[in-house]
Amino acid sequence: MRRVLEIILISSLLVGVTACSGLKKKGSEEQQMDSTSAGELTGGSDEANIENRVIYFDFDKSEVKTEFQQLITAHAEYIAGHPDITVVLEGHADERGTREYNIALGERRAKAVKEMLVLQGVAEKQLQVISFGEERPVALGHDESAWSLNRRVELLYSGE
Repeated sequence: MRRVLEIILISSLLVGVTACSGLKKKGSEEQQMDSTSAGELTGGSDEANIENRVIYFDFDKSEVKTEFQQLITAHAEYIAGHPDITVVLEGHADERGTREYNIALGERRAKAVKEMLVLQGVAEKQLQVISFGEERPVALGHDESAWSLNRRVELLYSGE
């Protein structure tokens, strides 16, 4: 389980570094790079679309950000098309707030992702919600850069 989380974190960081490294020039080239990045979520194979398995949230929020809706749609299409797959939706929070509050917040975040997946055709029996609250941080700082990485839902696939 820990190894899977490490792989997810490394993959997420590599995607971020790769996306940032392509934005060197201003103007129309930058806009073209941005539209290509967004287009990658909707084009190509299902497996390429679901490589990113982490959805991030704003502070003290459980609403899915607009920027992650296409990603969730890609996951929904893939999961719905593969009925033998099950996915654990792990909800997480940053260290601020009580332990109990953060467990509840992580659960609300995971349930928000579950609801979006179900509305797009995923069978409820394929999804399991669990919350770790602040107990499993991926970043160990005490500032916004660390907290923003810890406010997340991770999609852990089994049966692939």
